[in-house]
Amino acid sequence: MHDIRFIRENPDAFDAAMTKRGRGPEASRLLELDTARREATARLQELETTRNTKSKLIGQAKAKGDDALFNQLRAEVDTLKSQMDEAATEQAKADEALRTELASLPNLPMDDVPEGADENDNEEVRGWGEPKEFAFAPKDHVAIGEGLGGLDFEAAAAMSGARFAVLKGQLARLERALAAFMLDMHTLQHGYSETSVPLLVRDEALFGTGQLPKFSEDQFHTTDGRWLIPTAEVPLTNLVRDAIHAESAFPMRLTAHTPCFRSEAGAAGRDTRGLMRMHQFYKVELVSIVKPEESEEELERMTGCAEAVLRALELPYRVMLLCAGDMGFGARKTYDLEVWLPSQNTYREISSCSNCGDFQARRMEARFKREGEKKPEYLHTLNGSGVAVGRALLAVLENHQNEDGSVTIPAALRPYMGGIEVLKP
Repeated sequence: MHDIRFIRENPDAFDAAMTKRGRGPEASRLLELDTARREATARLQELETTRNTKSKLIGQAKAKGDDALFNQLRAEVDTLKSQMDEAATEQAKADEALRTELASLPNLPMDDVPEGADENDNEEVRGWGEPKEFAFAPKDHVAIGEGLGGLDFEAAAAMSGARFAVLKGQLARLERALAAFMLDMHTLQHGYSETSVPLLVRDEALFGTGQLPKFSEDQFHTTDGRWLIPTAEVPLTNLVRDAIHAESAFPMRLTAHTPCFRSEAGAAGRDTRGLMRMHQFYKVELVSIVKPEESEEELERMTGCAEAVLRALELPYRVMLLCAGDMGFGARKTYDLEVWLPSQNTYREISSCSNCGDFQARRMEARFKREGEKKPEYLHTLNGSGVAVGRALLAVLENHQNEDGSVTIPAALRPYMGGIEVLKP
Protein backbone atom coordinates (compact mmCIF):
# COMPACT_ATOMS: atom_id res chain seq x y z
CA MET A 1 0.00 0.00 0.00
CA HIS A 2 1.23 3.46 -0.84
CA ASP A 3 1.35 6.51 1.45
CA ILE A 4 -0.92 9.19 -0.01
CA ARG A 5 1.02 11.86 1.87
CA PHE A 6 4.19 10.86 -0.01
CA ILE A 7 2.29 11.07 -3.31
CA ARG A 8 0.84 14.46 -2.32
CA GLU A 9 4.31 15.82 -1.57
CA ASN A 10 6.23 14.01 -4.36
CA PRO A 11 3.89 13.52 -7.34
CA ASP A 12 6.65 13.70 -9.95
CA ALA A 13 8.85 11.16 -8.14
CA PHE A 14 5.88 8.83 -7.74
CA ASP A 15 5.02 9.05 -11.43
CA ALA A 16 8.65 8.43 -12.39
CA ALA A 17 8.69 5.28 -10.26
CA MET A 18 5.41 4.05 -11.74
CA THR A 19 6.75 4.71 -15.23
CA LYS A 20 9.82 2.65 -14.35
CA ARG A 21 7.40 -0.10 -13.37
CA GLY A 22 5.86 0.05 -16.83
CA ARG A 23 2.75 2.00 -15.89
CA GLY A 24 1.59 5.46 -16.88
CA PRO A 25 1.49 8.50 -14.56
CA GLU A 26 -0.81 7.80 -11.62
CA ALA A 27 -0.38 10.73 -9.20
CA SER A 28 -2.93 13.12 -10.73
CA ARG A 29 -5.73 10.54 -10.64
CA LEU A 30 -4.87 9.54 -7.07
CA LEU A 31 -4.71 13.13 -5.88
CA GLU A 32 -8.17 13.83 -7.34
CA LEU A 33 -9.51 10.93 -5.27
CA ASP A 34 -7.60 12.23 -2.25
CA THR A 35 -9.12 15.70 -2.70
CA ALA A 36 -12.62 14.21 -2.89
CA ARG A 37 -11.95 12.20 0.28
CA ARG A 38 -10.62 15.22 2.17
CA GLU A 39 -13.56 17.37 1.08
CA ALA A 40 -15.99 14.69 2.20
CA THR A 41 -14.21 14.48 5.55
CA ALA A 42 -14.27 18.27 5.96
CA ARG A 43 -17.98 18.36 5.14
CA LEU A 44 -18.73 15.70 7.75
CA GLN A 45 -16.64 17.48 10.39
CA GLU A 46 -18.40 20.77 9.62
CA LEU A 47 -21.80 19.16 10.09
CA GLU A 48 -20.66 17.54 13.34
CA THR A 49 -19.45 20.89 14.68
CA THR A 50 -22.76 22.57 13.78
CA ARG A 51 -24.77 19.75 15.35
CA ASN A 52 -22.75 19.89 18.56
CA THR A 53 -23.27 23.66 18.79
CA LYS A 54 -27.02 23.40 18.28
CA SER A 55 -27.24 20.49 20.72
CA LYS A 56 -25.84 22.74 23.43
CA LEU A 57 -28.35 25.44 22.54
CA ILE A 58 -31.16 22.89 22.90
CA GLY A 59 -30.17 22.39 26.51
CA GLN A 60 -30.12 26.13 27.13
CA ALA A 61 -33.53 26.61 25.49
CA LYS A 62 -35.00 23.85 27.61
CA ALA A 63 -33.55 25.39 30.76
CA LYS A 64 -35.15 28.75 29.87
CA GLY A 65 -38.49 27.15 29.03
CA ASP A 66 -38.37 28.52 25.49
CA ASP A 67 -40.44 25.79 23.83
CA ALA A 68 -40.53 27.43 20.41
CA LEU A 69 -36.74 27.71 20.22
CA PHE A 70 -36.38 24.23 21.70
CA ASN A 71 -38.60 22.68 19.00
CA GLN A 72 -36.92 24.68 16.25
CA LEU A 73 -33.45 23.52 17.35
CA ARG A 74 -34.60 19.89 17.67
CA ALA A 75 -35.86 19.99 14.10
CA GLU A 76 -32.59 21.51 12.89
CA VAL A 77 -30.54 18.86 14.72
CA ASP A 78 -32.67 16.08 13.22
CA THR A 79 -31.99 17.53 9.76
CA LEU A 80 -28.28 17.74 10.54
CA LYS A 81 -28.24 14.10 11.63
CA SER A 82 -29.75 13.08 8.31
CA GLN A 83 -27.18 15.21 6.46
CA MET A 84 -24.40 13.67 8.55
CA ASP A 85 -25.52 10.16 7.64
CA GLU A 86 -25.35 11.09 3.97
CA ALA A 87 -21.96 12.79 4.44
CA ALA A 88 -20.60 9.76 6.32
CA THR A 89 -21.68 7.52 3.45
CA GLU A 90 -19.97 9.80 0.94
CA GLN A 91 -16.82 9.91 3.07
CA ALA A 92 -16.75 6.11 3.29
CA LYS A 93 -17.19 5.79 -0.48
CA ALA A 94 -14.44 8.34 -1.15
CA ASP A 95 -12.10 6.64 1.33
CA GLU A 96 -12.73 3.20 -0.18
CA ALA A 97 -12.23 4.52 -3.72
CA LEU A 98 -8.81 5.92 -2.82
CA ARG A 99 -7.82 2.84 -0.82
CA THR A 100 -8.81 0.53 -3.67
CA GLU A 101 -6.68 2.45 -6.16
CA LEU A 102 -3.70 2.66 -3.81
CA ALA A 103 -3.94 -1.09 -3.16
CA SER A 104 -3.95 -1.89 -6.88
CA LEU A 105 -0.58 -0.28 -7.62
CA PRO A 106 2.75 -2.14 -7.35
CA ASN A 107 5.52 -1.12 -4.98
CA LEU A 108 8.01 1.57 -5.95
CA PRO A 109 11.37 0.20 -7.17
CA MET A 110 14.52 1.27 -5.37
CA ASP A 111 16.87 3.62 -7.17
CA ASP A 112 19.43 0.92 -7.98
CA VAL A 113 16.86 -1.40 -9.59
CA PRO A 114 17.59 -1.45 -13.33
CA GLU A 115 15.00 -0.30 -15.82
CA GLY A 116 13.53 -2.93 -18.10
CA ALA A 117 10.40 -4.76 -19.16
CA ASP A 118 11.11 -8.45 -18.51
CA GLU A 119 13.69 -11.10 -17.63
CA ASN A 120 15.84 -10.14 -20.62
CA ASP A 121 16.69 -6.88 -18.83
CA ASN A 122 17.79 -8.46 -15.54
CA GLU A 123 21.44 -8.03 -14.51
CA GLU A 124 23.78 -10.78 -13.34
CA VAL A 125 25.41 -9.80 -10.07
CA ARG A 126 27.62 -12.83 -9.45
CA GLY A 127 27.87 -16.54 -10.03
CA TRP A 128 29.19 -19.60 -8.23
CA GLY A 129 30.40 -22.96 -9.48
CA GLU A 130 31.02 -24.27 -12.97
CA PRO A 131 28.47 -26.42 -14.82
CA LYS A 132 29.66 -30.01 -14.98
CA GLU A 133 30.90 -31.38 -18.29
CA PHE A 134 29.22 -34.76 -18.78
CA ALA A 135 30.80 -37.55 -20.85
CA PHE A 136 27.28 -38.57 -21.85
CA ALA A 137 24.05 -36.84 -22.83
CA PRO A 138 22.51 -35.76 -19.49
CA LYS A 139 18.91 -36.76 -18.83
CA ASP A 140 16.26 -34.47 -17.43
CA HIS A 141 14.96 -35.00 -13.91
CA VAL A 142 11.80 -36.74 -15.12
CA ALA A 143 13.75 -39.49 -16.88
CA ILE A 144 16.14 -39.78 -13.92
CA GLY A 145 13.34 -39.95 -11.35
CA GLU A 146 11.34 -42.48 -13.30
CA GLY A 147 14.50 -44.55 -13.79
CA LEU A 148 14.99 -44.56 -10.05
CA GLY A 149 11.42 -45.78 -9.63
CA GLY A 150 10.55 -42.80 -7.46
CA LEU A 151 8.63 -40.38 -9.67
CA ASP A 152 5.07 -41.12 -10.77
CA PHE A 153 3.07 -38.51 -12.66
CA GLU A 154 0.45 -40.93 -13.96
CA ALA A 155 -0.76 -41.96 -10.51
CA ALA A 156 -0.91 -38.31 -9.45
CA ALA A 157 -2.83 -37.32 -12.58
CA ALA A 158 -5.35 -40.13 -12.06
CA MET A 159 -6.31 -38.81 -8.63
CA SER A 160 -5.61 -35.07 -8.93
CA GLY A 161 -5.09 -34.06 -12.56
CA ALA A 162 -2.13 -32.34 -14.19
CA ARG A 163 0.70 -30.59 -12.33
CA PHE A 164 0.83 -33.03 -9.44
CA ALA A 165 3.41 -35.73 -8.70
CA VAL A 166 3.86 -38.75 -6.46
CA LEU A 167 7.34 -39.26 -5.02
CA LYS A 168 8.21 -42.71 -3.74
CA GLY A 169 10.97 -44.45 -1.86
CA GLN A 170 14.37 -42.90 -2.41
CA LEU A 171 13.00 -39.67 -3.91
CA ALA A 172 10.45 -39.17 -1.14
CA ARG A 173 13.27 -39.54 1.35
CA LEU A 174 15.45 -37.12 -0.64
CA GLU A 175 12.66 -34.53 -0.61
CA ARG A 176 12.34 -34.85 3.18
CA ALA A 177 16.13 -34.75 3.60
CA LEU A 178 16.42 -31.54 1.61
CA ALA A 179 13.80 -29.78 3.73
CA ALA A 180 15.39 -30.94 7.01
CA PHE A 181 18.84 -29.90 5.81
CA MET A 182 17.64 -26.42 4.85
CA LEU A 183 15.78 -25.89 8.13
CA ASP A 184 18.81 -26.93 10.15
CA MET A 185 21.08 -24.63 8.18
CA HIS A 186 18.78 -21.61 8.53
CA THR A 187 18.03 -22.13 12.22
CA LEU A 188 21.42 -23.31 13.48
CA GLN A 189 23.72 -21.27 11.24
CA HIS A 190 21.69 -18.29 10.03
CA GLY A 191 19.65 -17.36 13.11
CA TYR A 192 16.12 -17.92 11.79
CA SER A 193 13.43 -19.17 14.14
CA GLU A 194 11.56 -22.26 12.90
CA THR A 195 7.81 -21.69 12.83
CA SER A 196 4.81 -23.90 12.12
CA VAL A 197 2.00 -21.93 10.50
CA PRO A 198 -1.58 -22.42 9.21
CA LEU A 199 -1.96 -23.50 5.58
CA LEU A 200 -5.38 -21.84 5.31
CA VAL A 201 -5.75 -18.07 5.68
CA ARG A 202 -8.44 -15.40 5.40
CA ASP A 203 -8.74 -12.64 2.82
CA GLU A 204 -7.05 -10.15 5.14
CA ALA A 205 -3.84 -12.18 5.28
CA LEU A 206 -3.49 -12.41 1.50
CA PHE A 207 -4.36 -8.73 1.15
CA GLY A 208 -1.65 -7.90 3.68
CA THR A 209 1.12 -9.53 1.65
CA GLY A 210 -0.27 -8.33 -1.70
CA GLN A 211 -1.77 -11.45 -3.30
CA LEU A 212 -5.29 -10.03 -3.04
CA PRO A 213 -7.14 -8.58 -4.76
CA LYS A 214 -4.90 -8.48 -7.83
CA PHE A 215 -3.83 -12.14 -7.96
CA SER A 216 -6.93 -13.98 -6.81
CA GLU A 217 -6.92 -16.21 -9.90
CA ASP A 218 -3.50 -17.55 -8.92
CA GLN A 219 -4.80 -18.85 -5.56
CA PHE A 220 -6.92 -21.81 -4.47
CA HIS A 221 -10.11 -20.75 -2.65
CA THR A 222 -11.90 -23.10 -0.24
CA THR A 223 -15.65 -23.55 0.12
CA ASP A 224 -15.63 -21.85 3.54
CA GLY A 225 -14.03 -18.66 2.22
CA ARG A 226 -10.40 -19.34 3.15
CA TRP A 227 -7.38 -19.60 0.87
CA LEU A 228 -4.63 -22.21 0.60
CA ILE A 229 -1.32 -20.43 1.09
CA PRO A 230 0.79 -19.85 -2.05
CA THR A 231 3.87 -19.57 0.18
CA ALA A 232 4.65 -19.43 3.91
CA GLU A 233 5.48 -15.76 3.37
CA VAL A 234 1.78 -15.08 3.91
CA PRO A 235 1.29 -16.49 7.44
CA LEU A 236 4.81 -15.66 8.58
CA THR A 237 4.59 -11.98 7.60
CA ASN A 238 1.07 -11.64 9.00
CA LEU A 239 2.32 -12.61 12.47
CA VAL A 240 3.02 -8.90 13.09
CA ARG A 241 -0.22 -7.49 11.61
CA ASP A 242 -2.55 -5.06 13.42
CA ALA A 243 -0.16 -4.30 16.26
CA ILE A 244 2.43 -1.82 17.53
CA HIS A 245 5.53 -3.76 18.58
CA ALA A 246 8.48 -2.93 20.80
CA GLU A 247 11.66 -1.90 19.02
CA SER A 248 13.54 -4.66 20.85
CA ALA A 249 11.61 -7.37 18.93
CA PHE A 250 13.52 -6.62 15.73
CA PRO A 251 15.14 -7.84 13.62
CA MET A 252 12.73 -10.81 13.56
CA ARG A 253 13.83 -13.71 11.35
CA LEU A 254 11.44 -16.59 10.70
CA THR A 255 11.54 -19.77 8.63
CA ALA A 256 8.96 -22.42 7.83
CA HIS A 257 8.73 -25.57 5.72
CA THR A 258 5.26 -25.86 4.21
CA PRO A 259 3.42 -27.13 1.19
CA CYS A 260 2.49 -24.30 -1.16
CA PHE A 261 -0.50 -24.18 -3.49
CA ARG A 262 -0.79 -22.20 -6.73
CA SER A 263 -3.32 -22.43 -9.52
CA GLU A 264 -0.70 -21.38 -12.10
CA ALA A 265 -3.44 -19.70 -14.14
CA GLY A 266 -2.31 -19.25 -17.72
CA ALA A 267 1.05 -21.04 -17.21
CA ALA A 268 2.22 -23.03 -20.20
CA GLY A 269 5.32 -24.04 -22.13
CA ARG A 270 8.28 -26.17 -21.18
CA ASP A 271 7.48 -26.09 -17.46
CA THR A 272 4.36 -28.20 -17.96
CA ARG A 273 6.69 -31.23 -17.88
CA GLY A 274 8.18 -32.33 -14.60
CA LEU A 275 8.49 -30.65 -11.23
CA MET A 276 9.28 -27.06 -12.22
CA ARG A 277 5.76 -25.62 -11.97
CA MET A 278 3.32 -27.55 -9.81
CA HIS A 279 -0.04 -26.85 -8.19
CA GLN A 280 1.37 -28.25 -4.92
CA PHE A 281 5.02 -28.10 -3.90
CA TYR A 282 7.19 -27.71 -0.80
CA LYS A 283 9.32 -24.73 0.07
CA VAL A 284 11.45 -23.55 2.96
CA GLU A 285 10.57 -19.89 3.32
CA LEU A 286 12.59 -17.09 4.91
CA VAL A 287 10.92 -13.95 6.28
CA SER A 288 12.64 -11.01 7.94
CA ILE A 289 10.83 -8.16 9.67
CA VAL A 290 13.09 -5.25 10.49
CA LYS A 291 13.35 -1.54 11.20
CA PRO A 292 13.44 0.69 8.09
CA GLU A 293 17.15 1.44 8.27
CA GLU A 294 17.97 -2.29 8.36
CA SER A 295 16.12 -3.59 5.32
CA GLU A 296 18.69 -2.97 2.58
CA GLU A 297 21.42 -4.81 4.48
CA GLU A 298 18.93 -7.54 5.45
CA LEU A 299 18.20 -8.28 1.79
CA GLU A 300 21.88 -8.95 1.17
CA ARG A 301 22.02 -11.16 4.26
CA MET A 302 18.91 -13.14 3.27
CA THR A 303 20.18 -13.69 -0.26
CA GLY A 304 23.45 -14.96 1.17
CA CYS A 305 21.57 -17.45 3.35
CA ALA A 306 19.79 -18.88 0.31
CA GLU A 307 23.07 -19.00 -1.62
CA ALA A 308 24.66 -21.02 1.18
CA VAL A 309 22.12 -23.78 0.59
CA LEU A 310 23.03 -24.07 -3.08
CA ARG A 311 26.75 -24.06 -2.39
CA ALA A 312 26.36 -26.82 0.20
CA LEU A 313 24.41 -28.87 -2.36
CA GLU A 314 27.20 -28.27 -4.90
CA LEU A 315 24.84 -26.68 -7.39
CA PRO A 316 26.18 -24.03 -9.80
CA TYR A 317 24.07 -20.88 -9.69
CA ARG A 318 24.00 -17.21 -10.50
CA VAL A 319 22.45 -14.20 -8.72
CA MET A 320 20.29 -11.93 -10.85
CA LEU A 321 19.15 -8.42 -9.93
CA LEU A 322 15.66 -8.13 -11.37
CA CYS A 323 14.69 -5.13 -13.47
CA ALA A 324 11.65 -3.08 -12.48
CA GLY A 325 9.39 -4.77 -15.02
CA ASP A 326 10.21 -8.29 -13.82
CA MET A 327 9.82 -7.74 -10.06
CA GLY A 328 6.90 -9.04 -8.06
CA PHE A 329 3.99 -6.77 -7.17
CA GLY A 330 5.09 -6.09 -3.57
CA ALA A 331 8.85 -5.86 -4.07
CA ARG A 332 11.09 -2.80 -4.04
CA LYS A 333 14.18 -4.83 -4.96
CA THR A 334 14.61 -8.52 -5.78
CA TYR A 335 17.45 -10.95 -6.31
CA ASP A 336 16.69 -14.22 -8.08
CA LEU A 337 18.96 -17.20 -7.59
CA GLU A 338 19.08 -19.30 -10.74
CA VAL A 339 20.42 -22.85 -10.60
CA TRP A 340 22.06 -24.63 -13.53
CA LEU A 341 19.96 -27.37 -15.17
CA PRO A 342 22.02 -29.57 -17.51
CA SER A 343 19.00 -30.91 -19.39
CA GLN A 344 17.97 -27.39 -20.40
CA ASN A 345 21.53 -26.10 -20.74
CA THR A 346 20.55 -22.95 -18.87
CA TYR A 347 19.93 -21.41 -15.46
CA ARG A 348 16.44 -21.50 -13.93
CA GLU A 349 15.02 -19.73 -10.87
CA ILE A 350 15.19 -21.64 -7.59
CA SER A 351 14.90 -18.76 -5.11
CA SER A 352 13.66 -15.18 -5.09
CA CYS A 353 14.60 -12.78 -2.26
CA SER A 354 12.79 -9.44 -2.01
CA ASN A 355 12.80 -6.30 0.08
CA CYS A 356 9.22 -4.99 0.28
CA GLY A 357 10.01 -1.90 2.35
CA ASP A 358 6.92 -0.72 4.25
CA PHE A 359 4.55 -1.76 1.42
CA GLN A 360 3.18 -4.87 3.17
CA ALA A 361 3.35 -3.32 6.63
CA ARG A 362 0.99 -0.51 5.56
CA ARG A 363 -1.49 -3.07 4.24
CA MET A 364 -1.25 -5.00 7.54
CA GLU A 365 -0.91 -2.01 9.92
CA ALA A 366 2.27 -3.57 11.28
CA ARG A 367 4.20 -0.95 13.24
CA PHE A 368 6.79 -0.53 15.97
CA LYS A 369 7.65 2.20 18.43
CA ARG A 370 11.23 3.27 19.07
CA GLU A 371 12.26 3.52 22.69
CA GLY A 372 11.56 7.02 23.98
CA GLU A 373 9.44 7.95 20.96
CA LYS A 374 5.65 8.45 20.93
CA LYS A 375 4.87 8.07 17.23
CA PRO A 376 4.93 4.51 15.83
CA GLU A 377 6.58 3.70 12.47
CA TYR A 378 5.85 1.09 9.85
CA LEU A 379 8.09 -1.95 9.79
CA HIS A 380 9.92 -3.23 6.71
CA THR A 381 9.33 -6.79 5.53
CA LEU A 382 11.44 -9.13 3.40
CA ASN A 383 10.84 -12.61 2.08
CA GLY A 384 12.77 -15.25 0.19
CA SER A 385 12.91 -18.92 -0.71
CA GLY A 386 15.52 -20.77 1.23
CA VAL A 387 14.95 -22.66 -1.13
CA ALA A 388 12.14 -24.33 -3.16
CA VAL A 389 12.43 -28.01 -2.19
CA GLY A 390 11.10 -29.51 -5.42
CA ARG A 391 13.39 -27.42 -7.57
CA ALA A 392 16.34 -28.26 -5.33
CA LEU A 393 15.48 -31.95 -5.74
CA LEU A 394 15.38 -31.78 -9.52
CA ALA A 395 18.61 -29.75 -9.57
CA VAL A 396 20.36 -32.37 -7.43
CA LEU A 397 19.12 -35.16 -9.70
CA GLU A 398 20.31 -33.44 -12.86
CA ASN A 399 23.62 -32.01 -11.66
CA HIS A 400 24.72 -35.13 -9.77
CA GLN A 401 23.50 -37.80 -12.21
CA ASN A 402 25.72 -40.60 -13.47
CA GLU A 403 25.73 -42.41 -16.80
CA ASP A 404 24.24 -45.59 -15.31
CA GLY A 405 21.15 -43.70 -14.12
CA SER A 406 22.32 -43.41 -10.52
CA VAL A 407 22.61 -40.10 -8.62
CA THR A 408 25.43 -39.19 -6.25
CA ILE A 409 24.17 -37.59 -3.05
CA PRO A 410 25.99 -34.34 -2.10
CA ALA A 411 28.05 -34.82 1.05
CA ALA A 412 26.02 -32.26 3.02
CA LEU A 413 22.84 -34.31 2.50
CA ARG A 414 24.21 -37.74 3.39
CA PRO A 415 23.58 -37.46 7.16
CA TYR A 416 19.93 -36.76 6.33
CA MET A 417 19.82 -39.80 4.02
CA GLY A 418 21.04 -42.28 6.61
CA GLY A 419 24.53 -42.25 5.14
CA ILE A 420 23.39 -43.22 1.63
CA GLU A 421 25.90 -41.92 -0.90
CA VAL A 422 24.28 -42.96 -4.18
CA LEU A 423 20.70 -43.43 -5.35
CA LYS A 424 20.58 -46.43 -7.64
CA PRO A 425 17.95 -47.54 -10.17
